Amino acid sequence: MKGRGFDFLDGDWHVHNRRLADFLDPESGWTEFEGHTTGRLFWDGRAHVDEIVFPSLGFSGLTLRLYEPETGEWTLNWSHSRTGRLDPPVRGRFAEDGTGTFHGMDTYEGRPVRVRFHWSGIGRDTARWEQAFAPADGGGEGGWVTNWVMEFSRA
Repeated sequence: MKGRGFDFLDGDWHVHNRRLADFLDPESGWTEFEGHTTGRLFWDGRAHVDEIVFPSLGFSGLTLRLYEPETGEWTLNWSHSRTGRLDPPVRGRFAEDGTGTFHGMDTYEGRPVRVRFHWSGIGRDTARWEQAFAPADGGGEGGWVTNWVMEFSRA
């Protein structure tokens, strides 16, 4: 496993969130809210689980991150308390520069979408996560709308 994967995310974090009202419309306006997360490593750093709580929104989420030694990739699996279901996973890896990019497929308001997670700014006390969607029928690498940004700071 190159680097240490999600070791940086272990422990307690404060999370400042910015999220688009409509995940596919960059003009829909941003809402901002706070959250906090607690993560824990398992399997010598090859698995990470965290719970993120959004007090002002009245829900929380769980992420299960698993490293697959045979592919060298991570799968990121998300669920939240409103549905209790796992969303389709995204998969990818960390680059030499320490950023991580992960892709998958999902649906948004009944439409199939491509999903991209990007981790950057990773340090001892900071990290940044961005989510972007693109219509599945958009073709190519274009059409991405960054729709949720989380700024992590060590609690």
